[in-house]
Amino acid sequence: MFETLPQPKLDGIIAMMQAFAEDPRMGKIDLGVGVYRDEAGRTPVLQAVKAAERQCVETQESKSYLSLAGDQAFLDTMETLLLGGVVPSARVAAVGTPGGTSAVRQICELIRSARPEAVVWVSAQTWPNHAPLIAASGLEMRPYRYLDCDKGGLDHMGLFADLEQVAEGDVVLLHGCCHNPTGVDLSAQDWAEIAALLERRGAVPFIDMAYQGFGEGLDADAGGLRHLSARLPEVLVAASCSKNFGLYRERVGLAMAVVPEAVRSNLAGALAGLNRKVFAFPPDHGGRVVSTILSDTALRTLWQNELEDMRLRVAQNRQALAQALQAETNSDRFASVATQRGMFSLLPLSSDQVAQLRAEHGIYMLGDGRANLAGLNDFSIPVCAQAIAKVLR
Repeated sequence: MFETLPQPKLDGIIAMMQAFAEDPRMGKIDLGVGVYRDEAGRTPVLQAVKAAERQCVETQESKSYLSLAGDQAFLDTMETLLLGGVVPSARVAAVGTPGGTSAVRQICELIRSARPEAVVWVSAQTWPNHAPLIAASGLEMRPYRYLDCDKGGLDHMGLFADLEQVAEGDVVLLHGCCHNPTGVDLSAQDWAEIAALLERRGAVPFIDMAYQGFGEGLDADAGGLRHLSARLPEVLVAASCSKNFGLYRERVGLAMAVVPEAVRSNLAGALAGLNRKVFAFPPDHGGRVVSTILSDTALRTLWQNELEDMRLRVAQNRQALAQALQAETNSDRFASVATQRGMFSLLPLSSDQVAQLRAEHGIYMLGDGRANLAGLNDFSIPVCAQAIAKVLR
């Protein structure tokens, strides 16, 4: 049966993880894998998470299945975290999913069920798994310009010129904040202009919210999503709790649709039906931890303080790396690193230069120059700056 089974294309991130693990050099530096790391290079378990887990263990009385949608407390608290009450709950349908990846896939399946001819428009630079997930759902995908490579900022003219080609019923995938891989976020004015364009074109926004709290803060990072939800009749959302709660291995995600009240029940049933076909009932532990934290004043305060510490540390890494690169290269070529947001930046390096960094200096990042700046610390920042300056000569 399996002799002719085609081999899947090797995922660049997975291949890099394997290569890094097999590298025997003591001073190697991992800027590739998309996880938060502290100064010691660890991905910590948040104290709020530990406390919530203890509470869950002590109070949980059953391991029976949840509903197909998952735990209602998780859905309700996540709705508030994401939408902030800008739309009534009667317009919101949501289900839990095993991680943000599964949420993206379920939303794609929902689009295909409702409008199989819809085109999904995706920023030219995006999370590497977006394209495979969209393709696996049988949907057509087209790119829109996003990054101004020369300035390290938004290609505003190119983005809006491309989105003017969006047809009625098409879907536009947008990063809610901390754009992966560029670190270039939309301003409040950009979000307002996009909302007006989508309203005029009759297209539906699809927000991938993987890093809420890592950009400007919890509410500021949700500003674009909330603006679209308050203005447009339909908004699709995939959210992850991997980064902001540090629940990577617990796989906590949410697929959500903001729709007119008249079709909310139908959407809720459709999302639950999609869950049934893939994994049936969502996992409970991670979602229960999230809802416990968000429902408890003391735990929520502790969590927000820990999240703010992580956000500020990444921002400080950005500033320090930009300053070190300016000193080493005697240029402002990397100045935009300091103004971008979130864990990632797309460094202006060629694939050959990235390969040279890996071979000669043990510095690992993706071939397109995507670097996870949360992987830096006080020791590795000057090392990386010096190595980058050397490969540029």
